[in-house]
Amino acid sequence: MQTSHIPLAVAYGDGIGPEIMEAVLDILSYTQAPVRIETIELGEKYYQRGYSSGIPKEAWGIIKRTEGLLKSPITTPQGKGYKSLNVTLRRTLGLYANVRPCKSYPFVDTKHPTMDLVIVRENEEDLYAGIEHRQTANVYQCLKLISRSACERIVRYAFEYAVQNNRKKVTCFSKDNIMKMTDGIFHKVYDEIAVEYPSIKSEHYIIDIGTARLATRPEIFDVIVTSNLYGDIISDVAAEISGSVGLAGSANIGPNYAMFEAVHGSAPDIAGQNMANPSGLLHALIMMLVHVGLPQQATTIHNAWLRTMEEGIHTGDIYNAKTSTQKVGTKEFAQAVIKRIGQLPQTLPAVHYEDAPKRAKEAPTTPGITNVCTGPSCAKKLVGIDVFLDWQQGGPADLANMVTPLLKDRLKLQFIDVKGLMVWPGEAPDNVNGDHWRLRFVREGEDKHAATADILQLLNSLHEGGLEFVKTEHLYLFDDELGFTLAQGE
Repeated sequence: MQTSHIPLAVAYGDGIGPEIMEAVLDILSYTQAPVRIETIELGEKYYQRGYSSGIPKEAWGIIKRTEGLLKSPITTPQGKGYKSLNVTLRRTLGLYANVRPCKSYPFVDTKHPTMDLVIVRENEEDLYAGIEHRQTANVYQCLKLISRSACERIVRYAFEYAVQNNRKKVTCFSKDNIMKMTDGIFHKVYDEIAVEYPSIKSEHYIIDIGTARLATRPEIFDVIVTSNLYGDIISDVAAEISGSVGLAGSANIGPNYAMFEAVHGSAPDIAGQNMANPSGLLHALIMMLVHVGLPQQATTIHNAWLRTMEEGIHTGDIYNAKTSTQKVGTKEFAQAVIKRIGQLPQTLPAVHYEDAPKRAKEAPTTPGITNVCTGPSCAKKLVGIDVFLDWQQGGPADLANMVTPLLKDRLKLQFIDVKGLMVWPGEAPDNVNGDHWRLRFVREGEDKHAATADILQLLNSLHEGGLEFVKTEHLYLFDDELGFTLAQGE
């Protein structure tokens, strides 16, 4: 039994954030939940003051001494080096799992009235690492970083979530038919872990057809686990086809901290007009209450919300003359929910949340997979280097003729490609035209080992020959398996 007040951090956000947060906290106060609210400021005004992440130093201290952060939507300025506040929070606090339930309701117009699924998204890696470079006048790069350890952690979290929440199936989405190494390791780890949960059905979809099925037949899915970018995209698809993005809440879970938020954005076009639907943030609060060990209050709020919605009291975003009885604003909707605190829905199934042991944050994170190649246990051998050049003085044959005389005996030019397509040796396609070239250099002969000294000598020779390299990637074998991809056409 809870005997002391649980400290919770609250950020009112930007745009419609302050008004939906006020509505949600008004509802919370009527449950007499044993919580202590600590308000923090972050977001747009701190971006304007020069904080590139939108988070002042004092906010971090409050967040870290509380049990969780309930955050309204934030406006992130475009361009100018501003970093996503959400990504900063997730990375800094280690919030590796993003959990987004998406459910349809009979009072919301949708073509998919039976959908009820949860998306579990890896939250710290992938393209969202935000490592980008402009390498030439024409070419920009974004690095996609995927680690086996993070794949193991998020896949296991998804299966544990399914077990603890009586879900029957976990589906993996990836694009490993194209990205055979990064998405490949995600799929491989999924297959390894799935066999440890024989009571949970498992399946895999390529992300494109999986998203198409999600958009047209969402009822075939239960729990979906996927990497960061794919998860972000399909979460909005699922929320939208449920009838309204405004109903969806989101949890960001880590081993020590957690953050809860609505899926939708700050909607500055309707800010201050008492029009916004607070339901998404309210569902985030419900998830938060379960997470911190207050399932009774979470149950009370959710059932009061269901009772309000089934009676047809709706905000403008979901108002429908056929199913709604009253169109209300943000404040009025909150008061309607408050009026129904302690009541159960009459036509919809009532909800009941379990106590703390059922919380997904307590899912084990130890991989539990043996006989895998991780870290220094691999036999790692350097066998060559890819060198990317900014060069505009001719075609691939001209470049090869320029490079070859610069080479010493240790490393040889194996191929030249443009954005993954091999253009030398052999006849180059007619459409080759650019300033960004990759040259692969490898050690020839029986001894495939390439010493670091060989690579440094090569780079020095290229530099002295007037060639500008903008990026390099070492080529390794891991337990004699290629740690790099071949070029298209190689």
